[in-house]
Amino acid sequence: MMDVSRLNGTKVIAADSFTLGEVDGANVDTKQWRVTHLKVGLSDDATRELGFSKPLLGSVKICLPVENIAGYGDVVTLKKSLMELKGSDMCKSKGK
Repeated sequence: MMDVSRLNGTKVIAADSFTLGEVDGANVDTKQWRVTHLKVGLSDDATRELGFSKPLLGSVKICLPVENIAGYGDVVTLKKSLMELKGSDMCKSKGK
């Protein structure tokens, strides 16, 4: 069993080695008691590449379904490349 908060600050890398940003929380389905999405604070490059507008202060955060995760350790590695993520299902929330 893993404590999800230990992932906070961990770099998130797409399948094509593009650095998306860092883990900044998770969404939990309280009815099934399971993590459904990781919240990722996007880097400036990822924000631009994914077509989001960077806010004046803070960063853009997205929610990636855990099904997209290939593995985790020193970094979280995704199954999808940056191009595949552009058309995938991810939610956007306001950054800090």
